[in-house]
Amino acid sequence: MNSDRRDSVGPGTAAAARPLVPRLGLDDVGLLLGDVSRGTLIEVADGTVSAVEDITAGHKVALRDIPKGAPVRKYGEIIGVALADIPAGRHVHVHNLGIGRWEGPRASTSPTRIQPTGPAPTRDHFLGYRRVDGRAASRNYIVVVPTVNCSATVARMIARRADDLHRGTPGLDGIIALPHDLGCGMGEGTPGDDILQRTLRGYVKHANVAAALVISLGCEVNQPENLLAGDDAGIETLTIQELGGTAATVNAALHHISNLVAQVAESRRVPIPLSELTLGLQCGGSDAYSGLTANPTLGVAADLLVAAGGKVILGETPEIYGAHHLLRDRASNPAAAARIDELIAWWQEYTGDNGATLDSNPSRGNRAGGITTIWEKSLGAVLKSGTSPLNAVVGYGEPVTAPGLTFMDTPGYDPVSATGMVAGGANLLAFTTGRGSLFGSRPVPCLKISSTTGLYERMRGDIDFDAGPAMSHSDQVAYGTALFEDLVDMASGAESKSEALGFGTEEIVPWRMGAVL
Repeated sequence: MNSDRRDSVGPGTAAAARPLVPRLGLDDVGLLLGDVSRGTLIEVADGTVSAVEDITAGHKVALRDIPKGAPVRKYGEIIGVALADIPAGRHVHVHNLGIGRWEGPRASTSPTRIQPTGPAPTRDHFLGYRRVDGRAASRNYIVVVPTVNCSATVARMIARRADDLHRGTPGLDGIIALPHDLGCGMGEGTPGDDILQRTLRGYVKHANVAAALVISLGCEVNQPENLLAGDDAGIETLTIQELGGTAATVNAALHHISNLVAQVAESRRVPIPLSELTLGLQCGGSDAYSGLTANPTLGVAADLLVAAGGKVILGETPEIYGAHHLLRDRASNPAAAARIDELIAWWQEYTGDNGATLDSNPSRGNRAGGITTIWEKSLGAVLKSGTSPLNAVVGYGEPVTAPGLTFMDTPGYDPVSATGMVAGGANLLAFTTGRGSLFGSRPVPCLKISSTTGLYERMRGDIDFDAGPAMSHSDQVAYGTALFEDLVDMASGAESKSEALGFGTEEIVPWRMGAVL
């Protein structure tokens, strides 16, 4: 499962003096495809610019003189404000670009934003598991779910021993624990408690979970009946304190799981319409190439799934800040548009209350890779959602039911965001990365996509798909179509690199919110 195309020049292999030329000449900065030294003549839309200093590949160069206080545009959109006078040929980064207190228009002012669109999907079904209640699954797992951190180690013991005993059973993808560090020391009925219960309920009842076993300590705040909310048909709970401790609980669980395995082993994959796939979109360890190659390529694949009737989830609210007006413009109803603005206002207040700003989001790795501001990062990040209308906005871990594109309110931290999407019903994930990510997911498979061929070559054991060469619209359509095919293959049982490596249980991280008591 890999598009191993090498028919186009990828980032890092182009001539050093060729930047990403701004479309229609409207951008103030260009992205360098190779290192340049002082004095190098850089080709731009209407001539050349001489580099006034050494600049690293993936970073921005000023294409014209930019006065202090002026907005700076990339992708045809504002990515920040000049903190000083910036002459043409100067490196543009954190030393001279920021978001400051810019109060200018946040509506799109340019027709130059990248809008990847692809052909009609060439496939109409995947091979998945059909549950008795009609839901569609891409994997077949038995999960052991602790209600609280205090029962997480016992859950791991159970899953490890049971998986060893039953590994290789036809139709069974594995027996896994879903450990977390919450469930007590929190106020019952608080937003944090509600989010935890909703998240764990989403996992226990997930289509990719053929059977579940809940492990309770006994005295925790997050009692099993709260987690299951009365919907506990066929789900057994074992309580460590009642059974007499660790050994007794492990033995009881192994006996119960043996019965579950006999039922699960009867499952077989059958053709299921693509309209029953729900794809969660993630990006992590982003660099400047992410918004040039990997994210718009994933946007093409997302559009193809929507065209097939499927569902797509975009999240990471802090990473739409500065590009949220583009999502708002795509809303198919006034409520969804208004909700986007409400979420941004909430996050601005939330980060301020905790001594940060949304511009604190870009990591050191993001900035080393050429991303300067959260606005720049967001403008690249939203490209992975394609061009489909925004049909719904939901809270963290809430069920995603609307066809087409849904936005889910999640933090930008990848494991927390992906956990919410899985809880909301995503049955596969796609994850773009520019610096290199080791993220994996279970019970939902995750396909990782590199922004450059260099990264793909360095981390072949971890990256599934190389989007590095997809630097033009036509390349993005071709590679996005190939990526769509790989996603359908993964949904049909093809193993992702992270699955082969055993990732996917430690990456379950419910959103921690509220006081620890």
